[in-house]
Amino acid sequence: MGKLKVGVVGLRRGSLYAKLFSIYPRTQVTAICDIDRSVLEKYRSELSLGHSQCFDDYDEFIRKADVDIVVVATPIPYHAEQSIKAMEAGKHVLCEVTMADNVKDCEAVVRTAKKTGMKYMMAENYCYFHYIREWERIIKGGALGRIFYAEAEYVHQIRGLLKDPKTGRTTWRANRPPICYISHCLGPLLMLLDDRVVKATASGKTTYTMPDTGAGAIDMQVALFETAKGVTIKVLRSNVAPREPPTVYYCVYGTKGFVENGRTGNPWHVTRGLLYIEGVNETAREVDWYVFDPNAPEEVRKYGTAEYYLVRDFVNAIETDATPPIDAVKAADMTVPGLMAHEAAMKGNVWLDVPHFE
Repeated sequence: MGKLKVGVVGLRRGSLYAKLFSIYPRTQVTAICDIDRSVLEKYRSELSLGHSQCFDDYDEFIRKADVDIVVVATPIPYHAEQSIKAMEAGKHVLCEVTMADNVKDCEAVVRTAKKTGMKYMMAENYCYFHYIREWERIIKGGALGRIFYAEAEYVHQIRGLLKDPKTGRTTWRANRPPICYISHCLGPLLMLLDDRVVKATASGKTTYTMPDTGAGAIDMQVALFETAKGVTIKVLRSNVAPREPPTVYYCVYGTKGFVENGRTGNPWHVTRGLLYIEGVNETAREVDWYVFDPNAPEEVRKYGTAEYYLVRDFVNAIETDATPPIDAVKAADMTVPGLMAHEAAMKGNVWLDVPHFE
């Protein structure tokens, strides 16, 4: 089999994947697409592509680009439509988080993946953090016993991405409630638990920090979820709360112990957390939990080991005709609960059933 040909759409975030697919030994980047022609030219030069391999119109890109894989890295409101068009055109899809911005579109992506037989994977890179993979071995090995509770926090102040500080214009993120951007929190936990959410509720409506901006500026939203296995999960999300550095925090409790990373340190490099296993530790021991795999080659660590291993697994799924680790069904399971949680908050903190699309 020759190298798989990759096209990348949306080069703000997608440029990272363009570089990764360029260095990955079994793939090559053969097309790029972005509405900003200056950005196109920049990456055309960096990737040594011809002008005919660059597009500023997505539909033209789908019709003309010689690609096997489409990386969808555009703003979230475009994810579902562009993923569906790519799969219907016979292309495999690696889509940035989250799957879509509404439940109907999530279901449509799942149905399209099943109908076309193309591989779809959501690029939830937090599932590939090195310490999350270490926790997976601990939890699935039974060291923590039966898991009954987990939580996650992602508090990341991005006010300048909601409203342009120079022009005062709001962006698409201003209309994205914080709890709807949930897969960084929920994705790793559901992967660790091999579970899915069945019920959701949430609280959080105030916009004191950035009034008159939109739902994306809700100060803080807290969601509670119940899973199919009876686990309770709490998630805390904010795009505007004043916190530096940001926090990416997880903890998992079982009948034999608990594990957590830290709230201090660099959340995208290393934090000092805790691990306690009953009968093994007298008290919780401190552990440095690394985001990057310290044993990976330097070239891989330069771009991000989480994203590199994600690319590896997606390519392996295509080449072996296997189900991608975060396929359309699991992608929906990591996306839909946040959408339902926001609806629950707006309806007065009620509990709502969370649909599952098989």
